[in-house]
Amino acid sequence: MIDFACKKFDLEEVIKCVLGLSKSEFRLLKFLSEHENKFTTDELSKKLRLDKSTIQRSIKKLHEKNLVFRSQINQSVGGYIFLYRIKDKENIRKLVNETLDNWVGTFKKRIVVW
Repeated sequence: MIDFACKKFDLEEVIKCVLGLSKSEFRLLKFLSEHENKFTTDELSKKLRLDKSTIQRSIKKLHEKNLVFRSQINQSVGGYIFLYRIKDKENIRKLVNETLDNWVGTFKKRIVVW
C-alpha cells in the first residue's frame, strides 16, 4: 500500500491500471514475473487454477501488449505448442515508471490552472 495524504493506493492496482490489465491478466503476468521458466497454457492453467480459455485470452492480451515472449515448439507428430515467459522485467518497470511520470506531469500542469 502507498499512503498518499487522504488515500491509500495498492501497488498492484496501480500497475494493473498503468498497463491496462484485467485481474486475470495481472495475475498471470505476476506469476510469470516470479518464475524464470517457460510455460504452456495448460501448465499455466493448472498452476494458477484458472480455466484454460481464461489463460488463453489473458496470455493473448499480454502478448499483444508486448509483455510476454512466445516461442513455438514444433511437435514430431505434427502440430506445435507455444511456450510463454515474461519479457524483460526491467523494461516493464521502466514502462510503468514512465507512465506514472507522465500522469504526474499532467496533474502538475492541470493543478497550475486550477
